[in-house]
Amino acid sequence: MAAAPRSCRPWGSLPGLLALVSAATATWDLTSLRCNFGSFCECDFRPDLAGLECDLAQHLAGQHLAKALVLKSLKAFVQDPAPNKPLVLSLHGLSGTGKSYVSSLLAKYLFRGGLHSPHVHHFSPIIHFSHPNHIERYKKDLKSWVQGNLTACGRSLFLFDEMDKLPLGLMEVLRPFLGASWVVYGTNYRKAIFIFISNTGGEQINQVALEAWRSRRDREEIELQELEPIISRAVLDNPHHGFWHSGIMEEHLLDAVVPFLPLQRHHVRHCVLNELAHLGLEPQDEVVQAVLDSTTFFPEEEQLFSSNGCKTVASRIALFL
Repeated sequence: MAAAPRSCRPWGSLPGLLALVSAATATWDLTSLRCNFGSFCECDFRPDLAGLECDLAQHLAGQHLAKALVLKSLKAFVQDPAPNKPLVLSLHGLSGTGKSYVSSLLAKYLFRGGLHSPHVHHFSPIIHFSHPNHIERYKKDLKSWVQGNLTACGRSLFLFDEMDKLPLGLMEVLRPFLGASWVVYGTNYRKAIFIFISNTGGEQINQVALEAWRSRRDREEIELQELEPIISRAVLDNPHHGFWHSGIMEEHLLDAVVPFLPLQRHHVRHCVLNELAHLGLEPQDEVVQAVLDSTTFFPEEEQLFSSNGCKTVASRIALFL
């Protein structure tokens, strides 16, 4: 992770915005039908994979697996003129390791309007699904929101943050949209992208990274095959995760499970330097060292990994300038 990502613009009240979608879809014309069922309209989908690759290389610290998986998955999906299913990625790792940063880069380099594009939809359980007792209404609204927006534009990106805090049962309404089919509820959805973000599996990822360090293995030698099964098991065993009993994991609807490794001291240093550059400031050794000295590392004996990754780098820099 590098400089603090641009904040997402919340879309506020779901029922209120559903009314806008209903109004838009009620005025279908030939153009909208061509956008839905043909390849004539890409909305503001303007993928810049070279730019994404460059940005990830320069600014995403310590995440060789995430970089490779995201780029490989996106290239295959974008270059396929007729994908048979939407692209579905699940990002896993503890706070501050770069999950939200990567999701913001995907919006930036795939859509002309970035996170402010009308075809990028960011969901937060705290903002949009804060009352578990309203689960049936949330399910109905979410299904209508996704269906309505895919009707308006098949090239849409849906970001679901903090999957560990979603009301149980909500995600099951997405299952029909994530598999291989031509249409669902009369809507072509195969060019959509779904990104799910959670901390689940982070402890297991950390343990693998720690064992690799203790056995003197380079972290770049850690392979997906070591992490994917234990992340999947952590999700399936977590009754608080949004995928719990949704069928999404059980039916293998994810295209990639993307692990984010814990960040070491030199990775945090990289984040500090990136943030200083983002602020238009020259590298300042005393500021870099002050941020590192104020950062908590674990385990207690080795002091190896940052307890909150690079999440608080920007706010800490402000204290020492």
